[in-house]
This record gives sequence, C-alpha cells and structure tokens, in this order.
Amino acid sequence: MTAAVDIQALARQIQDARGLAHKRDIDAVVARLGLSSRHAAVPVGDDCAAIPDGDGHLLFAIEGFLDSFVAADPYFAGYCGIMVNLSDVAAMGGRPIAVVDALWSRDTAAADPILAGLSDAAALYGVPVVGGHTNTRAACGNLAVAVLGRAGPRLLTSFDAAPGDDLVAAIDLRGRFRDPHPYWDASTGAPGERLRGDLAVLPGLAEDGLASAAKDISMAGVVGTALMLLECSKVGGVIDLDAIPKPEHVPLARWLSAFPSFGYLLSIRPDRTPAVRARFAERGLASARIGRLDASRVARARGAAGDEAVVWDFAARPLIGCGQDSTRVAP
Repeated sequence: MTAAVDIQALARQIQDARGLAHKRDIDAVVARLGLSSRHAAVPVGDDCAAIPDGDGHLLFAIEGFLDSFVAADPYFAGYCGIMVNLSDVAAMGGRPIAVVDALWSRDTAAADPILAGLSDAAALYGVPVVGGHTNTRAACGNLAVAVLGRAGPRLLTSFDAAPGDDLVAAIDLRGRFRDPHPYWDASTGAPGERLRGDLAVLPGLAEDGLASAAKDISMAGVVGTALMLLECSKVGGVIDLDAIPKPEHVPLARWLSAFPSFGYLLSIRPDRTPAVRARFAERGLASARIGRLDASRVARARGAAGDEAVVWDFAARPLIGCGQDSTRVAP
C-alpha cells in the first residue's frame, strides 16, 4: 500500500506538470486547424492517424523531441525515436511497418550517437529505417521520427471508452530511471524478442475483441494520459492512485510524472478485465484495474484513505480539445 498522501497536492502536481502542459498546447493547434469538427473513421486525438485501407487501416504517426533532451542524451533520443513511435502504433492495435527520421545536428560527430540509438532500436524492434532527412550543419540538434503501421478492422482508439468500463494500467516495471530525467527505461538492454512480444499484446487484444479503447502512457504520466483518454471519449471517472502499478522503491509523486518505455491505459468491459490482465501477466508485465469510468466528464483522483480530488472537469474547460465535437464513425 502507498503511504498516506495529500490528494489535493497530488492533483495540483498533475495539473501543473510540464508534460501535461505540453499536451495542453494541442488544444490551440486543433482549434486553429479546425480538426475537432472533422468527421473521420478515427477523429484527431489518437496516438496515430488511422486511414481506412482495404480490410484494415494504415497507421501514421510522428514524434518530435525537445532539443534539450537531444542534447542531454543523444543516444537515448535516437533510441526513443523508434521506441515511442512503435508504442503509438501498438496503442492503436497495430503493428509497425517502417520508420523515417529527420535529423539536424551541428556536425557528423554530434549526429553519430543519435544515429546509433536509431540503429540499435530499429534492430531490436525489427523495424527498418527506410529514409528521411539529414542536416549536419545546423545550429543545434533536433530530431523527429515518423512511423507507418497497419492495423486490422478493429482498432484501439481514444474515443471508445464507455461509462462502466474498467480503467486498466499495464506497465513494464523491469527498468530504471535515466536520472535526472523522468524516463523509466525498461527497453535498452532488454532482448529484442521480448520487446517485440510485449508490443504484440496490444494488437492481439484488438484483434480478439477484448478491448476497444487504449492510449500509451506519455510524458503526461499515468493520470495525465488518462485525462486525454477520458476527454476524447467524453467520459469521467475515478482513478485509484494506490492501485497504479509502480516499483516499490519509487515515490508515488515521482511515479505520477514518469514516462515508461512500455506503459498503456486500456478501457475494458469488467467481464473482460481478467482475460486482458492475464495476457500482460504471461509476458511478465504488471497490470491492475486502477479505476472505473462514468458519464460525469469529471476526472477524479482517489488516495489510499479514500479521499478524492478533482483533477479535471472537461465540461468546464478542454485539455487537448479533441473530444468536444468529434463523432466516432464506425469503419
């Protein structure tokens, strides 16, 4: 059990976190581009764009990295270029096909550790880098990586969570922090076969109809990611902080802002939760039911003592602005 915490202080920490602030930037962009009013097979706000294609979907996503991160840990930045994109594809119930990268660096020596990270991760995860853009005469280092994937007719989306669903978190705890950063690394040094098999759990859940809504845990942390999922699906719910899988030695306050290399939230019908958790357990991955969704459109956090705090009221203000006018259209 987690030691007693100040639930109101934790709620403020989540609201004020840098990772969540970056997600709030999405709202203005969505509004400026008029994306929230567009109807599509999967509305904007998911981990990947999903494009209907034959009997399934093409998946397309991109990740850009902060220049401070690229400068501080260039190898891991390159590695993450592959890893986080593949996580986005898996979160949609898909499998990756290939990636491309866009790299800026001061010179070839500065580019080398970034390229080494890209190369090592591509080999471990079995996904080829098939092209991109390179500039080794830039003022500073920057990196963006895009991925193409494919999913079947059944997707995992951010728009299909429903009142009454269980909220389940699945996280690989076999890792360590890359101090002083919030990155929980359970990937580098792990066998490629294990990494590929772990990612395959997500498309398996989609294909077998065990889940329809999911999101990978991002820089916004466990609760911040849950907020985005709830907003897109126009639901609310209670998140039991004490139930979130975490390493025993890590304080809850730090864990709530952690960005795990393998971490997912899934909205699941209660009768399917045991089967879903069993899939993760077979892979040695920690999972738990951390809450229940409702129709309130208010996200609350609950402490070990049963006390609650409102983290976000979506009816009062948007977070990323992707659940306001979007309507899910069945593929």
